[in-house]
Amino acid sequence: MKKFFTSESVTEGHPDKLCDSISDAIVDAILLSDPDARCAVECCAAYDRLLIMGEVTARVQPDYEKIARETIARIGYDFGGFAHDKCKITVAVHKQSADIALGVDRSLEAKDGESDAEAEIGAGDQGMMFGYACRETEELMPLPIMLAHKLAARLTAVRKNGTLKYLRPDGKTQVTVEYDGKTPRRVEAVVVSAQHDESVSQEQLRADVKKHVIDEIIPSSLLDGDTKFFINPTGRFEIGGPEGDSGLTGRKIIVDTYGGKCAHGGGAFSGKDATKVDRSATYMARYICKNLVAAGLCDEVELQVSYAIGVSRPISVFVDTFGTGKLPDGEIADIVVEKFDLRPYSIIKTLGLRAPIYAQTAAYGHFGKPQLPWERCDRAEELAACLKK
Repeated sequence: MKKFFTSESVTEGHPDKLCDSISDAIVDAILLSDPDARCAVECCAAYDRLLIMGEVTARVQPDYEKIARETIARIGYDFGGFAHDKCKITVAVHKQSADIALGVDRSLEAKDGESDAEAEIGAGDQGMMFGYACRETEELMPLPIMLAHKLAARLTAVRKNGTLKYLRPDGKTQVTVEYDGKTPRRVEAVVVSAQHDESVSQEQLRADVKKHVIDEIIPSSLLDGDTKFFINPTGRFEIGGPEGDSGLTGRKIIVDTYGGKCAHGGGAFSGKDATKVDRSATYMARYICKNLVAAGLCDEVELQVSYAIGVSRPISVFVDTFGTGKLPDGEIADIVVEKFDLRPYSIIKTLGLRAPIYAQTAAYGHFGKPQLPWERCDRAEELAACLKK
């Protein structure tokens, strides 16, 4: 049966992603000196102003303004009211709430007498987190979001390497894929909106983006005479970034994950340390799902894990293989619980989440990047053995 699915991405210069990048740059700077720090840093950007706000408990005092200006410069805002050396920056950061710290410092289980280290840290908040994996791409990610991310990253690359010097940092991409059942067959539509300076005509920009961005990223085997291309469909896009629209940390959570192909618990990632299960448990859920698919237990899987604040063990674990499981979903859920320790301390230890690795996640997705620890398939062989029992 023919059906269509669409996912979008944005460039690092999009106002929301700019805020994500600053928040994660701050987290990395803090963890570099204090791996045990607690961070929940958010940014809000509008026109010529940036607000850095949130909670940080650490043995170091970062230079928030310096980190922000360096990040803004790296992304490419050296013009207009939000230029890195002109924008006005306000910092409103305080220590983590003592009430929250009570549950994170010592979990409910530890207070009840459990003595192992894995039980010591409680979840930093309540909530449900989701992971996902499928066989549509070599990254075991959905095809629409991977193509959208690669287009957005390419849009930034041709700006920074001088191929298209007239481009500016803001931009958005979107890809619609046609499926035959669960199998992707072709690309139905591509949308690219690229910020630019006043020197370029729309005709030139559209030709350049088609040649240097779209044709370089989307395999020709997925394109045909019916594929639709929309490049700057509204016309000119000179005013962008925080001058064109406000930005906020954590507002692109579907871009950050699977492009809408699976459920989302609602929690954002950027600006948070790993005691926040919004971030760490979502990474762990991806790690588990990717290993389940790589092991051959299923071709597609969604995993939900839920937590209560201050409690180390998850409240629930739910698996849905969408009919692709080689074992019943309930049995796969039992395997997950048996093989993976989902307590926050263990997640942090398993994935090495106290390291300053987060800036690289802020743009172009948190998943599908092979260098990230939750993208390893190092448990696949062990899990595959479960099929032989």
